[in-house]
Amino acid sequence: MIRHIVLVKFKAELDSASIEAALNAVVALKDKIEGIIAVSVGDNNSPENLEKGFRHGFVVDFVDSAARDAYLPHPEHAK
Repeated sequence: MIRHIVLVKFKAELDSASIEAALNAVVALKDKIEGIIAVSVGDNNSPENLEKGFRHGFVVDFVDSAARDAYLPHPEHAK
């Protein structure tokens, strides 16, 4: 299994509905790209205030590195 972790800094002018839609699109990749085992998304809820604007993130688990390598250039990933 390969775990791909991404932290996201959305533009300040984006509203919460737009952010939620973007994160939901990431979750939907599981049903669109072969080799994805699981997708998790969430907010940074640390009280330390060290996020430097990276307030959201997601984790994508792949069956192997070949699945990850196929995901990176995949058209659905590029959206």
